[in-house]
Amino acid sequence: MPDTKTPLEPRLRAYLQSVSVREPPLYRRLREETSHLPEHRMQLAPEQGQFLALLVELLGARRILEIGTFTGYSALWMAGALPEDGRLVCCDIRREWTDIAARYWDEAGLSDRIELRLAPALDTLDTLLSEGGAGGFDLAFIDADKGNYVNYYRRCLRLVRRGGVVCLDNTLWGGRVADPDDHGPDTEALRAFNALAHEDPAVSLSLVPLGDGLTLARRR
Repeated sequence: MPDTKTPLEPRLRAYLQSVSVREPPLYRRLREETSHLPEHRMQLAPEQGQFLALLVELLGARRILEIGTFTGYSALWMAGALPEDGRLVCCDIRREWTDIAARYWDEAGLSDRIELRLAPALDTLDTLLSEGGAGGFDLAFIDADKGNYVNYYRRCLRLVRRGGVVCLDNTLWGGRVADPDDHGPDTEALRAFNALAHEDPAVSLSLVPLGDGLTLARRR
C-alpha cells in the first residue's frame, strides 16, 4: 500500500496541517488507535478527512454513501458534518475493523446518522439501485479495493443526484500510476479508472493532489 500522505516534503506538510487541520481529539484518538493495526497505511490523512467534511457542507449534503469504511475515520468526518437528520450509508466487509468504527461513532453521538452494511459493496450498491435509490445521494466516497474502482464509480454515478459528487481516494497511488515500469494489478486498475474519468462527459472532474490523490467527479 502506498504512503497516504500528501506529496509534500515533511516540513511543508507539517505546516499545512498546523494552519489548516482542526482535528477533534476523538478523531485523533481513532487515528492513533488505527496506526497500530497491520493495515494502518489504509488510514485516511486528517487533511483529507477535513476536506470531505467541507465537501459535505458545501454540497448541503443530507445523504452520503461510503465504499470502504475501515475503522471509520472518514465516516466520522462526514457524518459529523451532516445535519441531524442526515444519513451516511457505509459499506464494508470486515467486522473487526468496523467494530472499532462503531465504538467511536457511538462516543461521538453519530451512530444514529450512520447505517453500516456488511456485505460486498457491489451487492449493496446493486440493492440500493434496485430499491429505487438512483439519484438519492448527494455525495459518494470510494476508498476500497482498487480492482473495482470502475464498477464502483459507474454505480455511484447513478446513485448520486445531478450536481452530486463522487470522490475516490488513492488515485495517485504513491506515484505508481506514473511509473511506466509498474504493471501491478492495482496500479493498472487505477490507471484504467483515471483514463475513464478523464474522458467521461457525464462529469466535471478534478484530481486533487491531497493525500494519495483524491479525484472529484461532479455529476452533470
